[in-house]
Amino acid sequence: MPPRKATPTADLFAATAPPETDGPVAAAVRPLADRLRPATLSEVVGQDHLLGPQGTVSRMLERGALASLILWGPPGVGKTTIARLLAEAAALRFAPLSAVFSGVADLKRVFDEARARRSNGQGTLLFVDEIHRFNRAQQDGFLPVVEDGTVVLVGATTENPSFALNGALLSRCQVMVLKRLDDPALELLLTRAEAEAGRALPVDGPARDVLRAMADGDGRYILNMAEQLLALPENTGPLDPAGLSVLLAKRAALYDKDREEHYNLISALHKSLRGSDPDAALYWFARMLEGGEDPRYIARRLTRFAAEDVGLADPTALPAAIAAWETFERLGTPEGELALAQLVVHLGTAPKSNAVYVAYNEARRAAKETGSLMPPAHILNAPTKLMKQLGYGRGYDYDHDAEDAFSGQNYFPDAMERHAFYRPAGRGREAQILERLQRWAELRASRASRGPRRPAGG
Repeated sequence: MPPRKATPTADLFAATAPPETDGPVAAAVRPLADRLRPATLSEVVGQDHLLGPQGTVSRMLERGALASLILWGPPGVGKTTIARLLAEAAALRFAPLSAVFSGVADLKRVFDEARARRSNGQGTLLFVDEIHRFNRAQQDGFLPVVEDGTVVLVGATTENPSFALNGALLSRCQVMVLKRLDDPALELLLTRAEAEAGRALPVDGPARDVLRAMADGDGRYILNMAEQLLALPENTGPLDPAGLSVLLAKRAALYDKDREEHYNLISALHKSLRGSDPDAALYWFARMLEGGEDPRYIARRLTRFAAEDVGLADPTALPAAIAAWETFERLGTPEGELALAQLVVHLGTAPKSNAVYVAYNEARRAAKETGSLMPPAHILNAPTKLMKQLGYGRGYDYDHDAEDAFSGQNYFPDAMERHAFYRPAGRGREAQILERLQRWAELRASRASRGPRRPAGG
């Protein structure tokens, strides 16, 4: 159920009861989302995994052991409402605090009030909205009052707690993941809105489906849209999807270019490409663009993918990535995005091989382990008399003069065993490379004892 924002510090210690709303005028001015705010935890929609009969939080309340919690979920799924109802269910005083409006002085006052209540036998549920906005020092301030039971802390955040909150605070709280509201949950909210208004929404069936899609899992948003529809004259005919889209604006998709959603979507794009699913890759590519992502960032990641995941299975992938990137730079938005879309399809449909990526990493590890081994003397140039006397270049076979232009000599350090870092995947163009390497391996074995073909040089 859609949450109500935590009040500023002036109402820091508001009681659990809602504000006075006696009379038809007061009721009329309250937003629909507020009028439909659940009165019990059982009325909260879409979070049965937490609040259902077997839900994690329900079992805590049954045992009388409500732990400190971090409620993590997107906007409009009921974080504030759940916290308020938890306080009521656990017979705790509800103390709301917003990290946006509060500082150290507010925290100290909250803690002092909670200690005073505790001395009188009353517990406190401290609800901190947008808790991730507190800095690390402020987050550390919660540790002693959580540890000694002065407060039961319930923090709400839209950010991944693993990145947004201190490890010490996380270790003292249980993270509860709230889900975006699915279609049945959103439909239940629409039904409640109609019951409260005493009439049906002026939309036809397809438009009702579109209405739920426009909400994008946000309960507060769908109730706000329902309120706009219910404010239309009662004789308004059922709106079809086209009429609905004219009247209402679609909720902007969640996307933050420097936070978790940014990394989630680029990961989805990368893995869709690796899985050779160009349709899914195009979808995530479009989602990122619609969310306002910089196309240059996407171009850079696609270029990385061409080298890392396609490699020599399709040697045209990397030049195609550079060409698409340059095309975008020349054309700009929006025409340039088409070149990137073409690259997405190219990479999604290309044969895949990470053999070069694996070989590179293995070669780096070997280079670190072997230290400063010299190259074998026969492949060293000898520009001075001393170097020739030391054997530099002696016995070098000039490959172009050898049969098949392949001498089969050893090019690893003398004190190092030969390694096969690069192992072609045998897909796409690498199938031909694999055959070539196998033939060279056979020639190398057969010519291992052959002497030099020409004097040092080259």
